[in-house]
Amino acid sequence: MDNPAAHALASWAVSLPLGIAYSGGADSTALLHAAAARWPGQVQALHVHHGLQSAADDFERHCAATCGALNVPLHTGRVDARHGSGESPEDAARRARYAALASLASGQGVRDVLLAQHADDQVETMLIALGRGAGLDGLAAMPPEMMRHGIRFHRPLLDVPAVQLRSWLVAGGVPFIEDPSNSDERYTRNRIRHRVLPAIAEALPQFRDTFARSARNAARASALLADLAKIDLANVGVPPSISALQALSRERCANALRHWLRTAHRAVPSEAQLQQLLAQVDACRTRGHSIRLKVADGFVEREGAELRWYNVAP
Repeated sequence: MDNPAAHALASWAVSLPLGIAYSGGADSTALLHAAAARWPGQVQALHVHHGLQSAADDFERHCAATCGALNVPLHTGRVDARHGSGESPEDAARRARYAALASLASGQGVRDVLLAQHADDQVETMLIALGRGAGLDGLAAMPPEMMRHGIRFHRPLLDVPAVQLRSWLVAGGVPFIEDPSNSDERYTRNRIRHRVLPAIAEALPQFRDTFARSARNAARASALLADLAKIDLANVGVPPSISALQALSRERCANALRHWLRTAHRAVPSEAQLQQLLAQVDACRTRGHSIRLKVADGFVEREGAELRWYNVAP
């Protein structure tokens, strides 16, 4: 039985040397083996020690043993991934992980890092986005490539089901870690994995392929909306002119404002905040009309004929 990760990497273009985000779990183990075989001597394993479990030191020792057997250098970064008040533990851990991986990669002169997220992870991400009422960006789920902290991250396994990766490991007697946190159903993703996906598989056996197609369609539509927003903002201006925004249809105005806030200020408004802002822009027809609305972690205010965003209200 061939490693399905190897098939996924066969036509994947990356710059060398290459980093592999390696946790020691089943998915990253299959990916590491495939990458080490495809690019011998050019692979660096990057391991993040989260410090969230007592077994984290054992995970690191397992990773060191595997990398030694494969003649792959292992680089470990330790992070404090504890979440703050009101913060999702999954989000806090993810942010800490990407920052640590980027730091490790940069330290080794690596510009490209492969991640082992697979087809089941993609479906879980889409379902979480649906549960949050996300728009097209959320429904597009995880992109095959992205830039973060100056590093290009790749997800070559998004079309590969988890069961295929695990089956290859078991058939070949390849050791990997069973992370006990993956069975902890306090986490939304784990509840979806253990309760929802089996039910979907029974009702819709081809769901991985169809969900992946929907994610790609959402990504294309999202890209078109971004292109439209750039065209509108070129006419509206940055910061945007209120009168020019009023000349747009409500949906195009919303699209332009959302794109401006996200790209210029990394501020993502909630649906309620965006609707309030649209109403205020539409109502702003007199010189004395003021606008001051909370948006994300800052404020949108009227300044003369334009809108401005401040992370702290002046």
